[in-house]
Amino acid sequence: MTTTRQIMLVRRPAGLLQLDCFRLVETSVPPVHPGQVLVRLIYLAVDPYMRLKLHAHPPSYMQPYQLGQPLTGYALGQVLASAHTDYREGEIVTGMLPWQEVALVDGSAVRRVDPTLAPLTTRLGILGMPGLSAYVGLLDLGDPRTGDTLFVSSAAGAVGSLVGQLGKRRGCRVVGSAGSDAKVAYLRDELGFDAAFNYRQCADLDAMLQQLCPEGIDIDFENVGGSLFEAVLRRMNPGGRVVLCGMIAQYNDERPGRGPANLALAHARQIAIRGFNVAQHYEREPAFLADVGAWLDAGQLRYREEFMDGLAGAPRALQRLFTGETFGKLLVRVGAEPA
Repeated sequence: MTTTRQIMLVRRPAGLLQLDCFRLVETSVPPVHPGQVLVRLIYLAVDPYMRLKLHAHPPSYMQPYQLGQPLTGYALGQVLASAHTDYREGEIVTGMLPWQEVALVDGSAVRRVDPTLAPLTTRLGILGMPGLSAYVGLLDLGDPRTGDTLFVSSAAGAVGSLVGQLGKRRGCRVVGSAGSDAKVAYLRDELGFDAAFNYRQCADLDAMLQQLCPEGIDIDFENVGGSLFEAVLRRMNPGGRVVLCGMIAQYNDERPGRGPANLALAHARQIAIRGFNVAQHYEREPAFLADVGAWLDAGQLRYREEFMDGLAGAPRALQRLFTGETFGKLLVRVGAEPA
């Protein structure tokens, strides 16, 4: 194989992601040098943090995507050729890989995946970065206790849906918000949330949260930010905990958005607000895989996946994250799984 196709960034988006910011181009495949592996991509994950990297100046812990270069993200593929002692041809690997059909990367950039333990797609969802975010964020930082009221925003997403299920396992009363009636029904009827509402059809967030969280909120697993976050802060109990996983409502903003106008409540009520970057918590991955893998294998956890086919559709998949169209974990199927 001498050529492959890739998704190149050609200009930075302004506001909601525009598809003409990307171009599908053909590029050459360089020879495999010692320490490298050639990987045929099977699945690409599209995740909200990628929108931040499209800004010229993302948060300080992120490096921006460069114009004229392919995007990168969590992906899973099969080794076509290896000049690295730890990997053999045919093995399945995952890691942060460029958006192209065949990628040449350093062997240190990937990790081996056992394809017999769970469906391959789970390593980019419930058993991947989103799952680890839910596990570390809630169990390590949120400190859930029996009887707590846990609120989860964007609760039907890959992270939020697991947060809610883990909260139920810890004896919490779990309330979530989502962007459609179908997602609300999924949270209540399939995932076991105690209550949920469609924030897009909610004219009065304060009244809704008072109705669904009559005893206040002890833990907020925050994925959205904006006016919903402000309303949740107004319902937080003294000594409550906010796990700040994401602020997706502000990711398309060209300039940093205004913080919550009622942040003083955190001082008055002694609310702990803890932001985290899951990349700093990968030492927890063995425990996470052991726990969540066992619960998944026992049928005690549920997850949902959606797929778009073909590398050319990857920019559209990323755009869908910010239009409310996605349901669960969204993946791009680049190639066929091995037999």
